[in-house]
Amino acid sequence: MYVAHLSLHDFRSYATAEVELSPGATAFVGRNGQGKTNLVEAIDYLSRLSSHRVASDAPLVRAGCDQAVVRAAVVRDGRTAVLEVELNPGRSNRARVNRAPLPRARELIGLVRTVVFSPEDLTLVKGDPSDRRRFLDDLLVLRIPRLAGVRADYDRVLRQRNTLLKTAGAARRGSSGQEAALSTLGVWDAHLARTGAELLAERLALVDALRPYLGKAYETVARGATRDDADIEYRPSFDLEGRTARDDLTAALLAEVERRRGDELDRGVSLVGPHRDELLLTLGHGASESRLPVKGYASHGESWSFALALRLASYDLLRADGDDPILILDDVFAELDSERRSQLAELVADAEQVLVTAAVAEDVPAALAGVRYAVGDGEVTREQ
Repeated sequence: MYVAHLSLHDFRSYATAEVELSPGATAFVGRNGQGKTNLVEAIDYLSRLSSHRVASDAPLVRAGCDQAVVRAAVVRDGRTAVLEVELNPGRSNRARVNRAPLPRARELIGLVRTVVFSPEDLTLVKGDPSDRRRFLDDLLVLRIPRLAGVRADYDRVLRQRNTLLKTAGAARRGSSGQEAALSTLGVWDAHLARTGAELLAERLALVDALRPYLGKAYETVARGATRDDADIEYRPSFDLEGRTARDDLTAALLAEVERRRGDELDRGVSLVGPHRDELLLTLGHGASESRLPVKGYASHGESWSFALALRLASYDLLRADGDDPILILDDVFAELDSERRSQLAELVADAEQVLVTAAVAEDVPAALAGVRYAVGDGEVTREQ
């Protein structure tokens, strides 16, 4: 699988852009702020319908415009399909395949798959638990696109339930409407348990599947490391007591919600569920109690190596599922020393398609010397 052509209309800094692409390595080279990352961000957006740089769609639309369009010709097993998404901030986005509208934009997810390496990856290690949950969920959706609906349903249930908790909590403090709010809350408890259990079961399975790939990747990118040094562990918001089956998790979530009812009413928020879970990243040898969390203990170099290993593990896992994902290396070589640059380049050089952005041509390793575009003054010009 690879992208053969990219078209942009009012996306980020581009009024229009037309870029021919091919299998192998392609580098976009230009000074910071010239729009090279906008090109690869658009391809990544087609994959996940979200950006690796911002949380909402509004910044993706060119200033002064109401909508943006990203369109790409994608080749898979010799057959070409044209994928298109129309971004409408504040309204529903629209998606098409071969110009035929899709019932829901999220049905576009998974038709092209990407793995992005970027300077922001350090937040996977040093950021909040929400950054690691998003990492897991984005990978889940690429592997199993229907989970985009489950994820959206869970978020909707969570918002509604939090609103009811605030209402019921206020009623406990003397306002009216407590009985009605508590009655309705029971319905949303069941929805939370059902959708939360499905998301939780899939995350647990994903972490188990990802773990061996992570160890191998960390051994490759970290000097002197072994594949047993890096590990990940899923930490739910309550003790699962070894349960992993969806029905068992549904019952356990519902029981825990009922047990924490008083706390939730006092605080006006949902305290139980996948939105409160954590992905623990650790380094060390031997038993789990001797291992240390990467956040707070790892050096800058170790943190970078762990973040790179997470992305490489994601790529290898998706690759094992079937098609090679499109690899996007967004300004990542500027953050690495020459040895790590060469290591990373050699690891990904055999991918079906690698898209690289760099401020200067010298940052692009020789192993990824392929097609090169110069990006500047709103123009994307092929140089080699």
